[in-house]
Amino acid sequence: MAYKNLKFPDNSVFLVTGGAGFIGSNLVEAILEMGYKVRCLDDLSTGSRKNVDMFLDHPDYQFIKGDIKDFETCLKATEGVDYVLNQAAWGSVPRSIEQPVFYAHTNIIGTLNMLEASRQNKVKKFVYASSSSVYGDEATLPKKEGIEGNLLSPYALTKRVDEEYAKLYSKLYGLDTYGLRYFNVFGKRQNPDGPYAAVIPKFISMLMQEKRPTIYGDGKQSRDFTYIENVIEANLKACLASSKYAGECFNIASGGREYLIDVYNHINEKLGKEIEPLYGPERTGDIKHSHADVSKAIEMLDYDCQWSFKQGIEESIDWYRKNL
Repeated sequence: MAYKNLKFPDNSVFLVTGGAGFIGSNLVEAILEMGYKVRCLDDLSTGSRKNVDMFLDHPDYQFIKGDIKDFETCLKATEGVDYVLNQAAWGSVPRSIEQPVFYAHTNIIGTLNMLEASRQNKVKKFVYASSSSVYGDEATLPKKEGIEGNLLSPYALTKRVDEEYAKLYSKLYGLDTYGLRYFNVFGKRQNPDGPYAAVIPKFISMLMQEKRPTIYGDGKQSRDFTYIENVIEANLKACLASSKYAGECFNIASGGREYLIDVYNHINEKLGKEIEPLYGPERTGDIKHSHADVSKAIEMLDYDCQWSFKQGIEESIDWYRKNL
């Protein structure tokens, strides 16, 4: 992987919030393998305890059980930290529609706490997870930074507000912030269970159990599915980005798109199954098509997006076969 050759100062300390989650735990693993110190902050509300326990014996790993909604916890977690990778948030558009106030507290106040704690403790770089949902109903494809539409969910609103706060922290306080707009990330350790599970692990898991997954809508919606290794690369390269790009946001994706029914059929075939899906109504707040222009990330972050959708889906299916 390209990021394995990236060099940071000796004894660099990374804080990964949400480090017990899918993306966070993959970041923790990658950074430890590169030989740097990692601190994980997670309240285990959506993350998995096993994603914490697997690293506890590593000498360069520290786990803090805590909530980003608590400022003192954030202040303690950022002490002596060089780079913050802020992944802690609650995801899922449908769930945010059901719990808008909770999402505001967690995703907005939590991120603001992390920004302020990072400023006070003089963190070098603050890299945070945003989302393709900030494009809302803007129909232009591919999605390009600076051309956003009307927001469609409380989740999307929280991510847009996070971006604005981060931009202000760069402008007013000199904290180098970089927002990564993730497009439908998938890969190992993504939870396939529950009503809000992402579609790829859910398809794989249910098909392996000889169950019929539900596709919401006609299956002709498209997504820019992004393999986890590309997301790791983007986070680490953002930590090395020029300060002149602080306050900016970047699409992090594969730069293509796949139709949902084609993804389903591909997984079905790779697993040697012939199971017909069920179909349900379109979900409120979902966008129809998603396809990212990643040229800004390529230019400013040196993002090279080495993993294609096809490579990523093969790796993911293999991982779930071995681990489910």
